[in-house]
Order: sequence, then C-alpha cells, then structure tokens
Amino acid sequence: MNIGIIVLCRFNSSRLPGKILSPINDKPVIAYILERLAISKYNSNIVVATSINETDQPIHDYCIQNNITCYRGSLENVSERFLNCAIHYEFNYAVRINGDNLFADPSLIDSYCDLAINGAYDLVSNVPNRTYPSGMSVEVIKILFMRETISNFDEDQYKEHVTLYFYKNLTYGKFKFIENNDLPEAKGLKLAIDHLNDLNLAAYHIKNMQKNHVHYNWKEIVNLYLNNE
Repeated sequence: MNIGIIVLCRFNSSRLPGKILSPINDKPVIAYILERLAISKYNSNIVVATSINETDQPIHDYCIQNNITCYRGSLENVSERFLNCAIHYEFNYAVRINGDNLFADPSLIDSYCDLAINGAYDLVSNVPNRTYPSGMSVEVIKILFMRETISNFDEDQYKEHVTLYFYKNLTYGKFKFIENNDLPEAKGLKLAIDHLNDLNLAAYHIKNMQKNHVHYNWKEIVNLYLNNE
C-alpha cells in the first residue's frame, strides 16, 4: 500500500500573498509544515504540489534547494493537480494537507490513514461539522475512488476545493468522518494562516514553546492558543 502526503500550496494567496514562504522566526511556513509531517509514520512520500504558473516558481525553487519533492500542475483546478500528483507517484491513498495548515498533526494523519486502509474507506476526514480547529484539517482519499469520480467535478467550486463534491454527495462513497470529542473548546478556533495576524500569532506561540514544535500535538497547541489569546 503506497500512501502519500500531498501539501497543496501556491504563492499568490489573495489574503496573504507569499504566505507559504513567509518567515516565522527566520524559517518559512512550509518548513514548519514539512517538519511536522516528517514525524508521521507515513513520511516516506511527502510531496509539495504547486502550480505550473510562473508565480509559483519560488515554491519550486525552495523545494529544489532543500531536496523536497515538488509536483506542478494546474493553478485553478486544484482537484486535478492533487489527483494527477497522486497518480504520478502511484499513491493508493493520499493525505491532503493545505499550505495554511501550519500545525498539521502527524498523529491524526497516522490514525486516519490506518483507519482508511483497514476499513477500506474512500474518504476519511475531520472536516465535516468542524469540531477541530481550522488549520488542523486532515483528509485521506482513496485515489482509485477519486479517479472514478472526478469527471463529476463539473463546477468551479469542486475544482477549487478538492473534497467538496464528496461532502455534498455523502452517499456516493464509503466515508468516515471524525469528530473531536476530547477537547470541545477547540471547535471554532482558528489556526489556519490566512492573514498577517494569524502569522504573527503563530510566530508568538512558536517562539514561546518550551520544546520543538514538532513535539506538540494538536491538543497542546490548542491549549497554547486558548491560554494566551
């Protein structure tokens, strides 16, 4: 079983341009994401998937300079980029991580991948109902299933948002949705890096961490935010 983790990102974000390479304490956002993903037991196939547009050349250059696998595809059709990336690297399942998910949790990734494989699910996700904070979304997608269904992605919203079609067609496949029942106060918390204040707040918390950021699980990070905001 070949499992891949695909980090979807672009340089020209409308709300915070260049955020994926924006520095936090002298290290770019993408480095923090990749360092956390490297802790996953499924860390052998991590790919940064950006677009072929010239605007995303800085992401490609960063990956080349740091020996990071980089795939380039469509700018607008993110679903196609994700799927083609997974097909190119012959993934059976692929984990979707967005470039604004600074605090992606490797333990969640591992447990969701295990669940997807053992339960033969087409999609395992913690996105529906949003009981986890934004910025900690994890989606594990069976690539054969996506290959068979992507022809239905006939609207721009489905091309832009990789899994939206599935959430609007819940009986289409075998899905498993995970809810957070351990830390209810995490619901509604915003950890995604969308604006400059999000970046600054993340930098503040990382700077004040007592151990390396990769050793903080999602609950510990949530508590940092809850106790200091």
